[in-house]
Amino acid sequence: MSEAISRPEFPDPLTMPLEDMDVSDAMLFKADAFWPYFERMRKEDPVHYCKASAYGPYWSVTKFNDIMEVEKNHEVFSSEVGGITITERQDDFKTSSFIQMDPPKHDIQRKTVTGVVAPTNLSLLEPIIRQRCGEILDALPIGKAFNWVDLVSIELTTQMLATLFDFPFEDRRKLTYWSDMATSSVLSGGTTPEDVRRAALLECLEVFTGLWNERVNQPPGNDLISMLAHGKETQNMDPMEYLGNLILLIVGGNDTTRNSLSGGVYFLNKNPGEYAKLRNNLDLIPSMVSEIIRYQTPLAHMRRTATQDYVLRGKHIKKGDKVIMWYVSANRDEEVIDNPNAFLIDRDRSRHHMSFGFGLHRCMGNRLAEMQLRTVWEEIMKRFEFVEVLSEPSRVQSSFVKGYDDLQVILHAKK
Repeated sequence: MSEAISRPEFPDPLTMPLEDMDVSDAMLFKADAFWPYFERMRKEDPVHYCKASAYGPYWSVTKFNDIMEVEKNHEVFSSEVGGITITERQDDFKTSSFIQMDPPKHDIQRKTVTGVVAPTNLSLLEPIIRQRCGEILDALPIGKAFNWVDLVSIELTTQMLATLFDFPFEDRRKLTYWSDMATSSVLSGGTTPEDVRRAALLECLEVFTGLWNERVNQPPGNDLISMLAHGKETQNMDPMEYLGNLILLIVGGNDTTRNSLSGGVYFLNKNPGEYAKLRNNLDLIPSMVSEIIRYQTPLAHMRRTATQDYVLRGKHIKKGDKVIMWYVSANRDEEVIDNPNAFLIDRDRSRHHMSFGFGLHRCMGNRLAEMQLRTVWEEIMKRFEFVEVLSEPSRVQSSFVKGYDDLQVILHAKK
């Protein structure tokens, strides 16, 4: 149970009426105060209806196997009808991407870009990632406080994104900016005014349209833009569909790795026994990476919209209803994961989690994310005895992206 249960600014999750529970409030996530709400819902009302929220009424699906049922049934639970987040799409600024599509269009567009994360390409990317990890880590100050999120997590993932897009390297921080803008609108509970968000995304579209025009007149390459520009099913996308796919790939490539990299440092500090295990056995890094991804759950939810009436766990979901799959709750489901609130880097079946989704929309970059995190932890452990967290992190204000914007640390070099 989270210590956040006693926070006075939120209703007491143990005594409040269950029907009044609304876990969509972005401030719950910024305060890391949502855990006991989901724990109660899993126990007492795992398919829960919230009749009034800032985003309208919605269903919460909170258990692992129930989310699998929704994910598998894409004929009933559509990504295309209402999008993938609890926020409603704006009719005058509506983007589209293959994650917001149902088959068969989803399958065709996704196939166009999966080559960039194919095993052969990952084997080519690993030495590049390792070299860049080393350069980033070697440039860090020893014995001096700094923000790990900015100097390591963001820098590493942004360099990787620039490589995947073959984006101008000197401008790579624009990718981080556009990713943050895409997910932080006030309409989704964030802090970015909607007009600022739209202006940023139109800038993103303008820059990437220029890159598209360059690549379409060159021989097909192995970067994501070239794949889209030369792909039979994607070369005639309209601008807003192109923008939607860009944002999907930027956010997908940024947030999972970035926030898991920050979360891993934080979790090891909160669990010094696990840090000692890691120091004594570096062969645990691959299973630790999977446990970090589960424990962090970088994207808290995905949304579907019911295309017909459906009964789930005895609850009657109506056609048109908004259905939120809370991955962050599924990853703490006691019926599926043993001792789920514990951070255990040697956990059995550590890859059995919901952080990458399930079924046809399962994150296509999951192996790339795991490889990046494994590589960076191998390089961290070569250099540092201890990455010491100095204070509680500052968390992102979002019920979609579960992340950090500040994590103050001090590095202790290997003796």
